[in-house]
This record gives sequence, C-alpha cells and structure tokens, in this order.
Amino acid sequence: MQHEKMKNERIDQLITEYLSGRLTVDAFQELKDWSRESEENRRYVRDKIEVWFSSGAAADEKKMFDKEEAFARFQKRVANERPKVFRIPWKIVYRVAAVILILLLPLAGYWKGQETLRQTFSDMVVEAPLGARTKLYLPDGTLVWLNAGSKITYSQGFGMDNRQLNLEGEGYFEVVHGEELPFEIHTHEVDLRVVGTKFNFKNYSDDEEVTVNLLEGKVALHNGMKSMPELFLLPNEKMVMNKRTGEMRKLKSRAANSMLWTNDELFFDEELLQDIAKKLMRSYDVKIEIADSLKNRRFYGSFKVMGNTIEEVLETIASTNRMKYRYENEKYILY
Repeated sequence: MQHEKMKNERIDQLITEYLSGRLTVDAFQELKDWSRESEENRRYVRDKIEVWFSSGAAADEKKMFDKEEAFARFQKRVANERPKVFRIPWKIVYRVAAVILILLLPLAGYWKGQETLRQTFSDMVVEAPLGARTKLYLPDGTLVWLNAGSKITYSQGFGMDNRQLNLEGEGYFEVVHGEELPFEIHTHEVDLRVVGTKFNFKNYSDDEEVTVNLLEGKVALHNGMKSMPELFLLPNEKMVMNKRTGEMRKLKSRAANSMLWTNDELFFDEELLQDIAKKLMRSYDVKIEIADSLKNRRFYGSFKVMGNTIEEVLETIASTNRMKYRYENEKYILY
C-alpha cells in the first residue's frame, strides 16, 4: 500500500511537470510507459488532466495567464480531490467540458536545448453535444464557450509552443493577450489569427455561411477558398462568407448579440426560418422539417432555452400567423 502511494505521488509529479511544460525527455518516457501498462493507468492520467482543466480559473483579461498559479491550483486539487468528482452529469447544460477525448500518442519531438517537452502525447477534443453548451478555459487562460453541436481540437502543447485549434460549429472566445504566440483558429473555409480579443466564430458544416463577429480587439481572416488579401475586423464589425462562392464581406454589426447564446438566449434578428430551425434543432436536440414555401421567411425574436420547451418557442413563432406546426413521426413539421 505504501509503495502504491509513493508510486502515485511520483506519477502525479510527472503529470504536473508535463502540464506545466517542465518535463524532461526521460521523465516523459517514464510517464508514457507507465500509462501504457494498463487501462487503469491510462484512465488515471486522463483523470488528472481533467483535474487540470477543471482547476483553470478565469484569467484577468488585462493580464497574461499565470501558468504557475494555475499549476499550483492543480497540485492542490490533485492532493485533495478524487478525479471522479469531475465526472459531470450528461444532462447538465452548463459544464466545464462535455466530452474530453485523450489519445496517448508516441512522442514526436522535444526541445533539446532545455530538455523540455514540446510535442504532445495526446490531443484534446472538447465537444458540446446537441442540446447543451460547454464552457472551458484553455491552458493559456483563454475562455471558450462552445454552442450545441460544436467541437474544438487542440494539442497538449497548446500554450507552450503554439496556440492553434480547429473549430467545428460555433464558439465564443475571450483570448488572453500573448504577442509571442498568436491565437489561431482553423476551419475548412476560413482561418483566424489574433493576439488578444473577444469574438464569436460560427461555421457549422451544414451552414451556408461562415460568420465572425468581433466584440473587442482586432482579428485577421484568411480566405481558404480563394486567393485574396487578409481581411481585418475592428469592434462591431462582422465577416460573412458565402461557402459556395468563397466571397467574404465585411459588415457593421451589433457584435454583442452574436454571443447571447452563452447566456442561454436564442436571438433571431430577421433570420431565415431555415436558419432558425437549425438553431432550434441544435439547442433542443430535435428534428425539424420546413415546407419549401417557408424557407425564405424571416423572423425576429429572443427566447430563453432554459424554462422554454421547443413547443413554447414554436407556439410563439406561430403566433405571428406566418406559419403553423405539428408533431409527426418524431419530428416537428413547419408549414
């Protein structure tokens, strides 16, 4: 028992050194070998990494993220808490992370100069399933909200030698300032680069448009579909890209409205009914079918998700006398 306790303490120390970027090459090999000895060991490493993300308190947006402070919080929670405490129930709408997939991979490289780990031994995939939203802090202190049906993927090296992630769906970001490592988001159609800012990025695979709304700071947008100069946004401007043509337009906007969903609010500003239906399907995890005659109709409105059923939202839209709905064969039909 004493031997096992000492072994766990050793592993905890290796994990904390790994997460804080101080792990040597030999120590990393020791951790990797131990994690591969059994599924139980692999889960132990995974749970400790979840504790790291759960312990990441919000950074002051005017300051750089204090990794040492976060590291100290992590060590304290490892000592005082069981990892299972952070298994948050599936149906809770607000949660730190809905799904975290940790894949142990071979070591691909490292800094020889400082003998510090550079390459990751796992990728992080964080998802917000349909009917839920996810709030988390990245290792650099950046706040991220993921809307329903969205996903980000980034390496364990995030914040150490890069700040790059891939986005599918919609996310709101409050990026911690860091000139040495610009923050980058990659999607199939558009890439975004910032130093420190607040913005909402929406690009679901079934959307016809990509939209970026800027609340604070400045962002640079690279068109991945056609050759053109980078497009820069200033606060209360938005970029809209047509996915079929690759055309990017810059427009004035009330950018704050673009992130109302993080406060559990669905906001429709003269939006097409077919786009509203997509939001409702993601938020309530239901199926909706729209008659062709209604797809180009636009509606304005605002609804709270919590406290309003899908039927109540549809009733409100139907009260405009511009549509009706019925429930049939496990889906809502708008006509």
